[in-house]
Amino acid sequence: MPITDLLERNNKLYGDEVALVEINPEIREEQRVTWKEYELIQPTSPSFYRRQITWAVFDEKANRVANMLLEQGISRGQKCAVLMMNCLEWLPIYFGILKAGAVAVPLNFRFTSDEIDYCLKLADVDVLFYGPEFIGRIEDIAGHLKKNTLLYFVGDSCPSYAQDYYRQVSNSSSCAPRILIEDTDDAAIYFSSGTTGFPKAILLKHLALSQSARMEAKHHQTTKQDNFLCIPPLYHTGAKMHWFGSLYTGSRAVILKGNSPKSILQSVSNEGCTIVWLLVPWAQDILAALDRGELKIEDFHLSQWRLMHIGAQPVPPSLIKRWLEYFPNHKYDTNYGLSESTGPGCVHLGLENVHKVGAIGVPGFGWKAKIVDEKDQPVVPGEVGELCVKGPGVMVEYYNDPAATAETLKEGWLHTGDMARQDEDGFIFLVDRKKDVIISGGENLYPVQIEAFLAANSKIHDVAVIGLPDKRLGEIPAAIIQVKEGSDLTEEEVNQFCVDLPRYKRPRKIIFANVIRNATGKIDKPKLREIYCGERLVEKQNQS
Repeated sequence: MPITDLLERNNKLYGDEVALVEINPEIREEQRVTWKEYELIQPTSPSFYRRQITWAVFDEKANRVANMLLEQGISRGQKCAVLMMNCLEWLPIYFGILKAGAVAVPLNFRFTSDEIDYCLKLADVDVLFYGPEFIGRIEDIAGHLKKNTLLYFVGDSCPSYAQDYYRQVSNSSSCAPRILIEDTDDAAIYFSSGTTGFPKAILLKHLALSQSARMEAKHHQTTKQDNFLCIPPLYHTGAKMHWFGSLYTGSRAVILKGNSPKSILQSVSNEGCTIVWLLVPWAQDILAALDRGELKIEDFHLSQWRLMHIGAQPVPPSLIKRWLEYFPNHKYDTNYGLSESTGPGCVHLGLENVHKVGAIGVPGFGWKAKIVDEKDQPVVPGEVGELCVKGPGVMVEYYNDPAATAETLKEGWLHTGDMARQDEDGFIFLVDRKKDVIISGGENLYPVQIEAFLAANSKIHDVAVIGLPDKRLGEIPAAIIQVKEGSDLTEEEVNQFCVDLPRYKRPRKIIFANVIRNATGKIDKPKLREIYCGERLVEKQNQS
């Protein structure tokens, strides 16, 4: 079933029920509205603390977007990009693109002008929807855009070179367009995180999107009564595909524009959220705020909150242990996935397996997994190799990049680039990214293992381990440590804490600094290497 069929079904079955709520905690207190006034808010007004739309309005808005594109001559398979911050307009535009038979191309809102230009060209984009936050970046590249590229501005005070989205879409029909969409049709192009250079364009079909919706609902036992709090950026497969569980069950979701500990707990409390997907740093921030007494659980209504799950990166077991001390009734799940596998879930821990926290889990619904050596031969349990996955969510290809596609897709198996091992019970443990492995004195060191060990220190808020160049050993492990607010930590204390690590795994250099993470919560190790390896090289040159 194409993913658009689920939206149309929800309109028919639950049309008058709320589908999406947007919360903007940055709006001043006096601009907030009372419960009785919520229904009076115009769905397109950006200046309120809370907005909402029903399934009927959601579907109608998507239809208008689709018909607007069709009226402009956009045909099946053409590419339409979305460059917007999370907002109530985001998903109707996305589904409108799909309903027109076009291919949706979400763009990372952190992309620079050069990266936006690169991605638009790589994906052969014909239409770009963008918000007011990106005016400067689009003006920088306007002269480089493909001829006749349609620009739709989603905001107030539309620039002269773009079309006013609100005006144009309001003049289009709200009837469902007569476009037949099949499971095998191309649906979306997502971009890799770009942590190894410029992003790759990942082409997915409708079958992959709809399968991820079914899988999400199954993995997290989502029902019509659930309410999902969506915090991560919607351009990313993680946020979108977790929300697909709400789409699959016709349940409500809340889009939160912000990720402070207070705004998260307030939204869960005020909106009655039952499922929350967090990134590791956000969970760390909530725990730190609770530890310091800045927030108190008893000040919020949280009894309905049944599930907290984490994805996008390795999860330190110590973090979940601490989380369950504050929230003992929570179910927990770890989600592993890539944009190349249509987001999270190709491997997941499972709600019943909290005793295995630290593992990314077992193959998800409809998926297979294996761990192979450099010759693509399966390794024995306990040995480290590259994780490969196979299932209905595997990408079609890296768009316009046959060489990278051939390197990554082999006989239907997606080579993830992640090093992993499997225990005797069949649970998979992520060891590290293949490109992040540190080779020190001939020994392979896996930073994730060292990071998990250090994360158990009660004074450490966040930690990243990278390799620094060394004349004698080739590389040495260095720990960038972000100390908890209000705590003091010395290099001597860190070294003493590490005495239980094998000597060759102990960090040879301690750097006290903030840990840089990207928009999806992953540690930005290329950036850290750029900063600290460069410093190390200068230091070495000065010594020689």
